[in-house]
Amino acid sequence: MPRAPTLSVCPARTRSNRRAPPIDLVRGQDDPMSLAVHHIVIDARDLPGLAKFWSELLGWPILSSREREVIIGPSVDSPIGICFMPSADDKVVKNRVHLDLNPGASATAEERALEIQRARALGATIVDVGQRGDESWTVLADPEGNEFCVVRPKADLIGSAILDCM
Repeated sequence: MPRAPTLSVCPARTRSNRRAPPIDLVRGQDDPMSLAVHHIVIDARDLPGLAKFWSELLGWPILSSREREVIIGPSVDSPIGICFMPSADDKVVKNRVHLDLNPGASATAEERALEIQRARALGATIVDVGQRGDESWTVLADPEGNEFCVVRPKADLIGSAILDCM
C-alpha cells in the first residue's frame, strides 16, 4: 500500500540557530508505531441530512449509510473521512474544534465568495463568533449549527513563511 502524504510544519530554530527537521503530523499507514487521523466525527440529530449537506459542500460521496453512522470521504481508500453519529442533544455552544475549508490553492477572492454563496445555498448560515471584521476567513455554520470557516488560499495566508521553511 502506498505511503500516505506527509504534512510537515515549519519548526522553530534550534539553540544553535539551525532549523530542526520538520515535524511529521500525518504518518504513513505502514508505520506500525503511528496514529493517523481516520475520521472527523460530527454528532448529528439528522444523520442523512447533515451528511448530505457536507457531501455536497465538499464534493465527497456518501461512502456508507447505516442507521447509526453515515460516512463521507473523497474515496473508500482515502486516509480520512467524516463520520456522522447520532445525538439527541442540540448544539448549544461554539465548537471547540472546527474545519477550515479552502476554496483552492489558486482561488481568487471572487471564487471564494462564490463558494461561500454556494455553502449558503446548501443550508449554511454566516455566524458571528466574535470576529472583528478584518479576518481572512468567513465563519459559517452547517444546518445543525456546527461552525466551519472558508479561508483564503493557504499561500495568501502563510506567504513567505512557507518559503522560509525550505
